[in-house]
Amino acid sequence: MTTVTPTASTARTKKPVAAESQSPRRSSTRRRSTPLTIAMLAVLAYFLLPLFWLLIASTKSTQDLFNSFGLWFSHAPQLLSNIKATFTQDDGVFGRWLLNTVLYAGASALGAALLAAAAGYGFAKYRFRGHGAAFNLVLGAIMIPTTALAIPTYLLFAKAGLVNTPWAVILPSLISPFGLYLMRIYAEDAVPDSLIEAARMDGAGEFRIFCTIGLRLLAPGLVTVVLFTLVATWNNYFLPLIMLNDPNLYPITVGLSSWAAQAQNGGAGASSDMLALVVTGSLISIIPLVLAFLLLQRYWQSGLATGGVKQ
Repeated sequence: MTTVTPTASTARTKKPVAAESQSPRRSSTRRRSTPLTIAMLAVLAYFLLPLFWLLIASTKSTQDLFNSFGLWFSHAPQLLSNIKATFTQDDGVFGRWLLNTVLYAGASALGAALLAAAAGYGFAKYRFRGHGAAFNLVLGAIMIPTTALAIPTYLLFAKAGLVNTPWAVILPSLISPFGLYLMRIYAEDAVPDSLIEAARMDGAGEFRIFCTIGLRLLAPGLVTVVLFTLVATWNNYFLPLIMLNDPNLYPITVGLSSWAAQAQNGGAGASSDMLALVVTGSLISIIPLVLAFLLLQRYWQSGLATGGVKQ
């Protein structure tokens, strides 16, 4: 019976295999960092603790908000009763505020995304006289705070007779200089020039090319602008405060602020649990934003790294 002894060449070929099988373990162990893990946990706690407090506080009465531990439930949680009282307070005006906010934020987000996509596509794919100066003007507009434009915007809308109407909140929110800048940068790489030239050779017009080709390739950027504008309009307080006088037109931010003022000053319509209703209303107001992020994140992430077009 013959035995085969391993030669030096076979031994040398087996050693790298063993080394390769052990290298992922060593690399994974090297990537673990205790200070980095602690820092990430601290950041996670920084963002989640306010939400956790809001959830806990929404289950309490006004007395329990001051008499019980802030980060744990009271002896008699009453979340459902707080939600019911929030929607029935002042003849159900909170539901109207919620619908107003959905209208303002939804219309502003969709309109701002489409306008930013069209303008960004134009800056990226066309060259015209004053191209650089116009884009520099957009960059300069990003640096101007929106609060500085609130009073001039109010005077302009007052002349047009649009104050105390939904248009006074929607129209200013349609202009997004940052969204235009983002879509211009994204359109430069996401929409190939060769594809546009091929569509032109097939007889397609510029508007058709933008609607059928450009918008599809710009979908991840569109979703990004939609989310940014949605959050900005949803949380906007100063613009609706100066534009709207009718409580039935208030968004959630201004409406809850009026309830908080009633709770502090004990004005007309204030109840003993008004502060608890403000906290519960704040919890309800963030639920649509969370749902929007959960529904749109797959469209946001799906095309950020894709640059090919399947035929």
